[in-house]
Amino acid sequence: MQIEVWSDLVCPWCYIGKRQLEIALASFEHKDEVTIWHRAYQLNPSASTTTQPTIEMLADKYGVSVDDARSMQRGVTETAASVGLNYQLDRTLSGNTRDGHRLVLWAQEQDHAAGERLLTSLFSAYFEQGLPIFEVDELAGFAADIGLDGNAAISMLTGEDYADFVLRDQEIARALGCTGVPFFVLDERFGVTGAQSSELFGSALAQAWNAAAQ
Repeated sequence: MQIEVWSDLVCPWCYIGKRQLEIALASFEHKDEVTIWHRAYQLNPSASTTTQPTIEMLADKYGVSVDDARSMQRGVTETAASVGLNYQLDRTLSGNTRDGHRLVLWAQEQDHAAGERLLTSLFSAYFEQGLPIFEVDELAGFAADIGLDGNAAISMLTGEDYADFVLRDQEIARALGCTGVPFFVLDERFGVTGAQSSELFGSALAQAWNAAAQ
């Protein structure tokens, strides 16, 4: 079974949804026959390449104080904690995720397992450690840390490789009716929108598997 997951690297619900799917897969009897593919989705493709604290960005976006913006994030942090994620949202920066997506798509093509490790590493670094994930050197460092060639990652990122893949993934998402992330497609037949519970993902996995077997 193939599962395609559209997500953005700075979307807090995307990491939560990823974890919920992983919890469901852990008890799915056919988990060894499931392959997950990352698909790029930028919530704000026109985001500046200059970073700023996410709390300040949210305050500006919604016309509220920084304290109010911090309060808005509290519920997300609590939900993340319920699935074992230690969010530090007051430490995150906001920026353009295009290069991060390019790197994950590149890594996924080099070695599917490495692509999955890289995505998890970027999510954890950003949401749980407050580390920046936007500059070429930063991204290449994450690639090297999970066993990929850091110099090859820099070479790829300084060009335009995989930029068309980022656009393609966004176009496919729109064609499928996706208006937000995370968005999951199981076996090109069943869609799940949002960071749903592991129980719902478990039901979707069973439904998709049984449908394919018929």
